[in-house]
Amino acid sequence: MQAMDALGDPVRRRLVELLADGSRSAGELAAAVGADFGISQPAASRHLRVLREAGLVAAEVDGARRLYAVRPEALDDMQAWLDGVRRFWDQRLDALGTEVARGHRGRSGAAPVTAADRDGDIERRT
Repeated sequence: MQAMDALGDPVRRRLVELLADGSRSAGELAAAVGADFGISQPAASRHLRVLREAGLVAAEVDGARRLYAVRPEALDDMQAWLDGVRRFWDQRLDALGTEVARGHRGRSGAAPVTAADRDGDIERRT
């Protein structure tokens, strides 16, 4: 997923965070990430280009400035993918929780597990 790859970089994640409140000029964004990460304006521009090519941000020319804005539909696609992954793991973790609860009920009359039991030291104690 190209959008996820693009957001794998902390500078690009920060750029998207900065755009969460609305559009900003390339200069404003470059100054902000320059201060946060110590990168140059050309490096910030390259990060913005990666975000644009991944479809996460849109750029619009306004006179001499280039304004960037988040493309919410790109984030919606990522959210849909994450929701699917979450459902997958929620089902499995719920099943695991059920099995753990059953195991605790089944062991209620058993001797408590000691640190030696957990460390594999059972053979030496018997």
